[in-house]
Formats: sequence, structure tokens, C-alpha cells
Amino acid sequence: MITVLLVEDNMGDIELVQDAFEAVKVQLNMDIARDGVEAMSYFHQKLGTANTKLPDLVLLDLNLPRKNGREVLADIRADERLRHIPVVILTTSEAEQDIIKSYQIGVNAYVTKPIGLEGLAKIVTLMEEFWFTIVKLPYCHAKSAANCD
Repeated sequence: MITVLLVEDNMGDIELVQDAFEAVKVQLNMDIARDGVEAMSYFHQKLGTANTKLPDLVLLDLNLPRKNGREVLADIRADERLRHIPVVILTTSEAEQDIIKSYQIGVNAYVTKPIGLEGLAKIVTLMEEFWFTIVKLPYCHAKSAANCD
């Protein structure tokens, strides 16, 4: 089963993303972190537990409390046990500097959140097809994540 970590502080956006995945009938486990500190705690918990599966994909908002999305992305890319995990920025920001900085840090894709369920469902369909059908992802447990590079 595919696991996605959604890092998002806005409850309305969390529900919209969940509804979009349900609308396009994507079978997955969705874990949620409400801010950047919680996201990194999630990873540290996974890494500290034997035979725990790491997420297959991270959907990361940029504008998060306590630790912003760029900081979370930098932490993921700095940790050899996590850097193999694809990260997609899913944000409202269309600022060129946010896009450039995200790619410089190592994001795999930058997506601007569309308005409404229909637009988000289209994006979710494309993400599901690309990340879970076309792309081959490593299957990594937290215990052996260092071997997934």
C-alpha cells in the first residue's frame, strides 16, 4: 500500500486533498503532519522504529508554522536516510523565488494548489499516475533506509 505524508496546516486544505484522493479512487494511506516540526518528528519516529515503512511521497506546503516547508525540505535532503523520498511542494505560492529556492534545495516537483475539488482532483490524478504508476520508487523501511540511496 502506498503511503503519502501530507504536511499541511490548513484543515480545509487537508480535507480537500483527502477528498481529491477519494474522488479519483486512489488507494493509499495518508499520514498528516500539521506543521514542519511535527513532520520532522514523524520522520524521527519512523526512523527510530524497526521495520517501519517510510512514506512513498511527501506533499509539502511551504507556509507552515514553527518550521516552514523549505526548512523541512532541507532537513529531508540533508538526511541520507530520507533523501530518496520524493517531495512535491503543494502550495498557494506562485512566487518565482519560492519556486527557484525549492528546486535549489531539492524538491522533485512544485505544484500550485488549484481552487476547488475539481482542479485538485485533476492534479491528484496526474500525480497518482506519474508517481505511483510510471515512476519506480524504492521500497524502504526506516531500519534500512540508508541503503535506499
